[in-house]
Amino acid sequence: MNPGSIVSALTSSKIRTGLVGLLIVVAAVGGAFAVGVLGVPSVATIDNTFGDVTNETTAIETDLVVSNPNPVGVGLDGVSVDYTVSMNGIEMAQGGREGVQLGTGNSTLELDTALRNDAIPSWWVSHVRNGEQTTVGIDATVTSERLGRGVDFTREREVQTDILGAFNSEETRPVNADSALTDDPVLYVNETRGQWGSVSEAETPIDMEFVVYNPNLEPYVISEIGYDVTMNGVEMGGGQTDEEYAISSYSTETIGLTAALENQRLDEWWVTHLDEEVNGHQVSDLRIEFYAVIELPSGDEITVPMDELTYEETMKTDMFDEGEDVRDSDTDDAGGDDSETSEDGESDDSGDTTDGGDDTSDSDSGSTSDDSTTDTTDDETTSDGDNTTDDENQSDDGDVLPL
Repeated sequence: MNPGSIVSALTSSKIRTGLVGLLIVVAAVGGAFAVGVLGVPSVATIDNTFGDVTNETTAIETDLVVSNPNPVGVGLDGVSVDYTVSMNGIEMAQGGREGVQLGTGNSTLELDTALRNDAIPSWWVSHVRNGEQTTVGIDATVTSERLGRGVDFTREREVQTDILGAFNSEETRPVNADSALTDDPVLYVNETRGQWGSVSEAETPIDMEFVVYNPNLEPYVISEIGYDVTMNGVEMGGGQTDEEYAISSYSTETIGLTAALENQRLDEWWVTHLDEEVNGHQVSDLRIEFYAVIELPSGDEITVPMDELTYEETMKTDMFDEGEDVRDSDTDDAGGDDSETSEDGESDDSGDTTDGGDDTSDSDSGSTSDDSTTDTTDDETTSDGDNTTDDENQSDDGDVLPL
């Protein structure tokens, strides 16, 4: 027999055997998926941070950890990941990726999504109407077209602020004119009260009351009280009363004032709120300054800065639980409280300030770009707080959500 023929026959036989073996493996894997022996990849956790901010958009940088519970990698065109970030039910950003390539265990997908700053006013309106509380929601889904199945992952984080609480005060403060026309103090303010008014899409009113006492022998008339409101130095509103108040000798009068924040300026404020160099990341200083126009018994009018009544309050948020990278403060300042819910209804509510997911925007308000995918090995773990997930898709609290 020709030696060449023998070699050719043996080679052909090995190729046929290899092809048959490969087909058997492919069929076995496909069959295992079909009958549910192998699981559908799922979302283990999501970490978001705010990235670069411009006057028009705010970048949301997302690390989305996908868990593949199977002993083999998955690189199917039919595997896709979608996620949405919302605030008080208002969709703020949307992103995803198709044709996901997954190794075994956990793989981290890095995604960038743009939040439109002109959506901030609508979120602010919802935040104030909801008692200064925001529910930040992150919803993610991993879907396999081949299997016709998907796994959902939901995380919610509560963010609470108290901007006006400290305005309510019974501290007595003097009103000094620093004028040769009268002695100081001209008046005293014995009490201040404030609360949010009826918020509209155009403005956010603050209804205020001042209990004013006249310590003089003669009556005084306050013909005007004016105000200026800033947040991180951004002018948010200004105005004055249009009613006169006559305060008799040794008596008190309650003066009402409504200060309005112009919501159209909130997107400009938002840029400063995230700017580390202004006050720190996600930190804002609210400042309200007052003045009074007082008619003296002589008939003269003087404008008096009410410096003792200047109201300052710091507003801190931690929308995505960025922790010490956001600001150096107690977690109670942001009122953070997280919960996670899987497709099967299981939930994890740690009660701690953990990652969540700080208005009106539809699905085209955000654009997504892909960065990279990082696989972990058996020796590596992905951690979220106290929750650790390994390659076998095991989790202390069910963060990894296989079918």
